[in-house]
Amino acid sequence: MAVVVLDVVGLTPRALADMPRLRAVAEGGFLAELDTVLPAVTCSVQSTFLTGELPAGHGIVGNGWYDREMGEIAFWRQHHRLVRGEKVWQAARRTHPGLKVANICWWYAMGADVDITVTPRPVYHYDGRKSPDCYTDPPALREELTAELGRFPLFDYWGPKAGIASSRWIIAAARRVVDRHNPDLTFVYVPHLDYDLQRHGPNSPQARTAARELDTLLGPFIDELRARGTTVVALSEYGITEVRRPVDVNRVLRRAGLLNVHTQQGMEYLDPWTSRAFATPDHQVAHVYVADPADLERVREVLLKTEGVDQVLDRDGQAKAGVDHDRGGDLLAIASADSWFTYYYWLDDERAPDFAHGVEIHRKPGYDPAELFFDPADPLVMARAAMALAKLKLGIRGTMSVVPIDPTCVRGSHGRLPDDPQDAPVLLCSSREHARDRFHATDVKRFLLSCLDVEQ
Repeated sequence: MAVVVLDVVGLTPRALADMPRLRAVAEGGFLAELDTVLPAVTCSVQSTFLTGELPAGHGIVGNGWYDREMGEIAFWRQHHRLVRGEKVWQAARRTHPGLKVANICWWYAMGADVDITVTPRPVYHYDGRKSPDCYTDPPALREELTAELGRFPLFDYWGPKAGIASSRWIIAAARRVVDRHNPDLTFVYVPHLDYDLQRHGPNSPQARTAARELDTLLGPFIDELRARGTTVVALSEYGITEVRRPVDVNRVLRRAGLLNVHTQQGMEYLDPWTSRAFATPDHQVAHVYVADPADLERVREVLLKTEGVDQVLDRDGQAKAGVDHDRGGDLLAIASADSWFTYYYWLDDERAPDFAHGVEIHRKPGYDPAELFFDPADPLVMARAAMALAKLKLGIRGTMSVVPIDPTCVRGSHGRLPDDPQDAPVLLCSSREHARDRFHATDVKRFLLSCLDVEQ
């Protein structure tokens, strides 16, 4: 029995109300609540789905963390070796050694021991330019998909233009892989709901429109899968909730004399090597790294006094939450339900680094949802963006400095465990077999093995 797992980011009962085609998956099967893990962010939860382990076991403590050995803050890395633990396909191959597996844009795809891989992978030119592209294994698949679908739409996958085009490309690629290669287990990442729910909030008209658009896009693929007798599983890593308050956690630490910066060409850069404490903000959670254990209590008190900080977990608290790992911070800050953490550390916007105004997911020492917006304070922002794109197409090096550094435009976030079931993720399956009312994210691996008829 073939299984396709659709990771529909941000899928909750609230979003599902506007998605009749997706709801129909459960009509012959079932719909279940899905308890997520802390932190409820993409890389951590996907790794739990695949391994059945909490972040303390698989080691993916967020979308990024501070590498103590390298002395670098690293977000959105891609090597599969970072995910520790046995993956679902590795467990299945013990009894089904010929099991064919496809990964279409799930995270940590590079180097995974699957049969087919498709993942975004820009060309990083030596002069600093970045061109849209993808990586595939086998390599010939890239040529095939690019010829039929065009280059992977990187700027519609993340950034101010992020929208339905990236999900359309991913779903079209998945349909071709399923039709031509017939994998036994296929993972498909579908990001569209992530964008407008963060931009405008999950209760906005834009969020409802996004849900309807994605449902229409998914419908034909779901029909094809069901006609083939494929078991369809749709789930989400997290639900996005309404927020109103950005919390500048690194600025708090800097004002307390705990975080240091160094300056180059008038721009300030976070200095993790000399700081007594700094954070790697990731939506509504932030790992806080403290150089001297003697400072732990002071750092914790400073954070707890900050408006918008709900909890600060020490190592014991992290262990109870299943996120204690040597990659993680000495403390873990969790935002209040209506708040989220920025990465900002400079105190004067004139001294912000140049990457602050760009889409630069690898250089920023934390996640930046403001990258989903064109700067509303810049009246020429659209003209400058068009000029930068035109230069890029001509192979001319240029910058895309269009992102605001006022974070109040963000209306949706995630990362903490949800308070309302309407904002929690769900799991749908087209088969009634193995039905349950409720799953935990750690149950998903075992559930998928059951769908594959693998003895456990």
